[in-house]
Amino acid sequence: MTALTPQPKPYILGIHAYQPGKSKSATGKPLIKLSANENPLGTSTQALAALAAVRAEAATYPDPDSLALREKIAAVHELDPALVVCGTGSDELLNLAAQGFAGAGDEVLFSRHSFAVYDIAARRCGATPVEAPDTAFTADVDALLAAVTPRTRVVFLANPNNPTGSWLPPAEVARLHAGLPQDVLLVVDEAYGEYVAPEYQTAALALAARHGNVLVTRTFSKIYGLAAERIGWATGAAPLIDVLNRIRGPFNVTASGQAAALAALGDQAFVTASREHNARERARLAEAVTMLGNHGLSFVPSEANFLLVLFEGRVTAAAALEALGEEGYAVRHLPSQGLPHALRITIGKSDDMSRVIACLKRLCGEAA
Repeated sequence: MTALTPQPKPYILGIHAYQPGKSKSATGKPLIKLSANENPLGTSTQALAALAAVRAEAATYPDPDSLALREKIAAVHELDPALVVCGTGSDELLNLAAQGFAGAGDEVLFSRHSFAVYDIAARRCGATPVEAPDTAFTADVDALLAAVTPRTRVVFLANPNNPTGSWLPPAEVARLHAGLPQDVLLVVDEAYGEYVAPEYQTAALALAARHGNVLVTRTFSKIYGLAAERIGWATGAAPLIDVLNRIRGPFNVTASGQAAALAALGDQAFVTASREHNARERARLAEAVTMLGNHGLSFVPSEANFLLVLFEGRVTAAAALEALGEEGYAVRHLPSQGLPHALRITIGKSDDMSRVIACLKRLCGEAA
């Protein structure tokens, strides 16, 4: 570029574009995606029916306030619909949180090995991203609090965390919040929150209801199986929601997305079945990896719909990535996030998990 052409802001050039999970091999061969943490059971039949029904309304704008959807979210989670805002996936809301409360000269804090969007969200608004050390691939509350400075404006916590699957219990999240200055926004990203045991799913929502500096985000992309429709939501104190509403896109949630999410919320049996399938198949993969421990394989305990498998022996993550690709599966290799020795494997259908396990066993020289 020259001085005679439009010049991007320097902080924009510091962004490395988000790289989604692959669905094809290097040769272009289609692969079964175990790389994007999608729901292997698909989508609720009720949500699919709602999608089909709303297609005839494509010529008209959607409800700009997602009112019916917000009311249903509030009813399911015992919230005030006025304190709910919907977004184009939770990604939009995470970016808006940074944009609304941080800028040039400020810092946005998160743990090492956190969701890649946090770094992007910070840089997009000119803030400085700051990584705190983790402990055993898990956010360390003491390390996060030690990294807070007078410039810290936003703290992101993915819980469960992506890409590690680790999870902080409610008492630790509360301790993190208690240690933050009141003018620092704590964003608890619960994209995988519905995979946690139900008795723990309301803790962050309750924290946000009690305090003026906590925002909780959720998505319909994971357990609800609506990743293609891009629907997320957030809740927090009225001033926080007001800021997000001021800067979110107009008509930011499509009519089809609103209808599908509304119907999906009414099919909690599908959510329960998805959570139970995930827990069962995740435990089976974890057990298989444990049995391969003498070959240098291990995993990070996960509360999400994936398992981060570590390769620290003769078999490398790169070799396993290639072998699984030849078997027909795309999984996530994350050297750019400081995890060159790991693969994030989405929990898929039972048959697919059996084939993944068999492939890992063969790679280690064990009988499949």
